[in-house]
Amino acid sequence: MPVSTSPQGQPQWRLRTTKAQWLGYLAWLAGISLFLLCWKVISDNTMWVFVEDAGRQGTDLISRMLPPEWTYAHQLWLPMWDTLNIATLGTALGIMMAFPVAFLAARNTTPHPLIRSLALTIIVSSRSINSLIWAMLLVTILGPGVLAGIIAIALRSIGFVGKLLYEAIEEIHPTPVEAIAATGASRMQVMSYGVLPQVLPAFAGISVYRWDINIRESTVLGLVGAGVLVCS
Repeated sequence: MPVSTSPQGQPQWRLRTTKAQWLGYLAWLAGISLFLLCWKVISDNTMWVFVEDAGRQGTDLISRMLPPEWTYAHQLWLPMWDTLNIATLGTALGIMMAFPVAFLAARNTTPHPLIRSLALTIIVSSRSINSLIWAMLLVTILGPGVLAGIIAIALRSIGFVGKLLYEAIEEIHPTPVEAIAATGASRMQVMSYGVLPQVLPAFAGISVYRWDINIRESTVLGLVGAGVLVCS
């Protein structure tokens, strides 16, 4: 019989009916059958010859990685600096565009529902396309180089920063906003003194977090020509 605990901490026993037992058995049977089916599909599409050789290949790879070959270090400093610049400039550009979009997307700061829908469309479109896809499109338009990488990082950052920021704006405490509005302050003054101080900590954290993500993403944009590609 299943047991639960009452609010007072006393155990409460419940009799499990035959129907409940059979439903539990059927749930377990369905779960096990689904697991076996998925395992069969994976097994049929796996080349086990390579899996059997995975240990030797992994050991060989690690043995060639360690110790590092420091003679190549002088070829990496400039690409690393360019990668950092791509991430930093792309993040800054993305934040500049995401900041007003977030205020237009938040329910408590948007001037009109249609404008909010447009802002949400921009955020969703930015988040739905990966940085590599943005980079491929921009390389086609602008040609290969660092500029395409910076704009790709920026366009990807709009959706990330905009979404988290507009959610933070919607969660602000309404009392300071109402108090400032009651003094006869304009809409811009209410934004500056009632909304902005409450979202600045979240905005700073979101910006730093996105910059950290962009540093990692900018390291692979060179694969499609939108950044720095180092060839040995």
